[in-house]
Amino acid sequence: MSSILRQASGLARQASRARTFTTSAVARKDLVQDLYVREIKAYKPAAVAKDAHVGSVKQLSLPTSPKAPALPTDLASELSAYDAAEPTIAEATGATTAKPEDGVKGADAFLNFLEQDLPKPVEHHH
Repeated sequence: MSSILRQASGLARQASRARTFTTSAVARKDLVQDLYVREIKAYKPAAVAKDAHVGSVKQLSLPTSPKAPALPTDLASELSAYDAAEPTIAEATGATTAKPEDGVKGADAFLNFLEQDLPKPVEHHH
């Protein structure tokens, strides 16, 4: 294909040397375009083998279908066991309670701090 382009560029150079500036419109053929169209029409792609994809494509394997969740057989006994169970929230909150002497003042103190006015900047005069 590159030899065809060299031929076309050579023909185009010869045509540009022979051109003269005239005021009349002369219909000239575009040699490069003609060569290009001719080569496109003559192009025949190589045949692709039917097993060309082997090795570059993975075999499709579908995932297993999910199973529906099974309901417990004795739902009433499980609900009564849940109702009889002691909640564990009281144990967790007792351990995480902070004492005021640890430096924690609480949410109200923090909100009051945020609502305070900012101090005015001190201007230094020299």
